[in-house]
Amino acid sequence: QVQLVESGGGLVQAGGSLRLTCVASGRTFSNYAIGWFRQAPGKGREFVAVINWSGRTTYYADSVKGRFTISRDDAKNTGYLQMNSLKPEDTAIYYCAARPFNIASNGPDYDHWGQGTQVTVSI
Repeated sequence: QVQLVESGGGLVQAGGSLRLTCVASGRTFSNYAIGWFRQAPGKGREFVAVINWSGRTTYYADSVKGRFTISRDDAKNTGYLQMNSLKPEDTAIYYCAARPFNIASNGPDYDHWGQGTQVTVSI
């Protein structure tokens, strides 16, 4: 079992930056791909980004490509999502999730989820 805890959300003006953190405990963190998803009010869950177990492969949703960067530090059992040039449409609850080894962009492919952190981008 892997437990995930997100932090780093908050209120930021459009054009600003935030870095989300996902700290894992339990099983061997380095065996897991880490994904980030988000859910805006009244909308379904949306894939944002994923990094594979080795850190060598990443994949982004088109809506965040070039603005967001996903990374990991296995020594700290931590995943990160650096978010730059934030837009009001990025406002959502952001969740990190884990699955064994390889990347995936579908939520049901993930076994473990955090509780989420709120990101609000004001005009």
